[in-house]
Amino acid sequence: MQSFEINKEDLLRIKTALEGTDEELKTVLEDYHASEIAIIFEKLDQEARERIINVLPVEEASDVISEMDEEHHPEDILFNLDPEKRSEIIEDLDYDDATDLISQLEEHEQHEILKDIDHEDATEIRSLLSYAEDTAGGLMNTDVIQVNLRLDKKDALDEIIRQSEEMEDFYTIYVVDDREILQGIISVKDIIKAKADAKVADLVKTEYVYVKADLDQEDVAKLISQYNLASIPVVDDNMRLLGRITVDDIIDVMEEENTEDILKISGVSEDEELSGSWQDAIKSRLPWLIINLGTAFLAASIIRGFDSTVAKLSIISAYMTIIAGMGGNAATQALAVTVRRISLNDLNDKQAYNTVLKEFLVGMVNGASNGIIVFCVALFYDANPMLGLVLFLAMTGNLMIAGLTGASIPLILKRVGIDPAVASSIIITTFTDCFGFLLPLWLATKLLL
Repeated sequence: MQSFEINKEDLLRIKTALEGTDEELKTVLEDYHASEIAIIFEKLDQEARERIINVLPVEEASDVISEMDEEHHPEDILFNLDPEKRSEIIEDLDYDDATDLISQLEEHEQHEILKDIDHEDATEIRSLLSYAEDTAGGLMNTDVIQVNLRLDKKDALDEIIRQSEEMEDFYTIYVVDDREILQGIISVKDIIKAKADAKVADLVKTEYVYVKADLDQEDVAKLISQYNLASIPVVDDNMRLLGRITVDDIIDVMEEENTEDILKISGVSEDEELSGSWQDAIKSRLPWLIINLGTAFLAASIIRGFDSTVAKLSIISAYMTIIAGMGGNAATQALAVTVRRISLNDLNDKQAYNTVLKEFLVGMVNGASNGIIVFCVALFYDANPMLGLVLFLAMTGNLMIAGLTGASIPLILKRVGIDPAVASSIIITTFTDCFGFLLPLWLATKLLL
């Protein structure tokens, strides 16, 4: 089965159906999966989206809303629905998905929604709303299968069957004591294969991975990836079982975190929505461009300090832009790799040192390789071997600086508590631009004039 992509035929078919009756629209929608409808929503206006949600059965409508990208504001669709339909959809959603949607609304809107739904569901959602959005508590689902440590196999299976009626899927059974303190885990396979007279206490695995509710979602993702887990339990400070986080939630987190890092490295605020308006894009990007402009003036001031060199050797101006540009590219490569390393693992001192040393050596070799090419160009095109030597040294030096700063600056920022993806790019660009101009001009002054 291929991934679904919007095409003109699908879009035209949906739009034509929207002009007909509800039954005609419902018939057309039956040919599409909930995730496909969520993708089609990207090309429809708010009124069309709300009509489709109202036409769909509650179960499918909830799937569509949960599959929608947050940039298209599914919470607005949900809030604008008829209160009865809205309540049915929320009660059909997993608690974590319902909480994610409701958390995007204003406080008075949240209150209006929660007062209309089942009291138990409202209580669970309010509990989840109390956790920060980017923590394990904000990510978890409180629907879990848990059995008491004292049960035998038959009673445990009866309890699992009873609890699973309200759940779509589950991977692990959590074992708790009378105070709901997590004691361990059991797989479905182990309890089915166990002897008829087996006790839960005999089957439980006490070596397991868990997370505290306040742990950052990136760290949760690392644990699930490291231990190849389908789900992970969330506990409070007293080891009381609060909920679980499943691998499908982590996939969303990893996509979100990767997008955030890419935007930050590019000097774009994480608050800018990819589908946002041009006004939002300007507000997000202009401050960073102004800061970059300031650093560009700093680099330009270096050229002003070598006016006499530029006047006597004008050809150096053409080459120093190449050296500065190559340094910027090399620094970006080192920065991207280092930020990725940091996001995957907290590097200790030895790992950090090895990372910086590696990027420094890479910069030196790449700089020398590119320097030889520039030397040859200056030798054969300008017939000036000394100019070639200056350019070789400047290129090698700037790419060494690029590798050194590209690796060390994000590590330093991380140590002092600053997000390395945010500030690294500007600092590194300043270094490579300044040294990209300074090295060829200074060397030319010393060796050619």
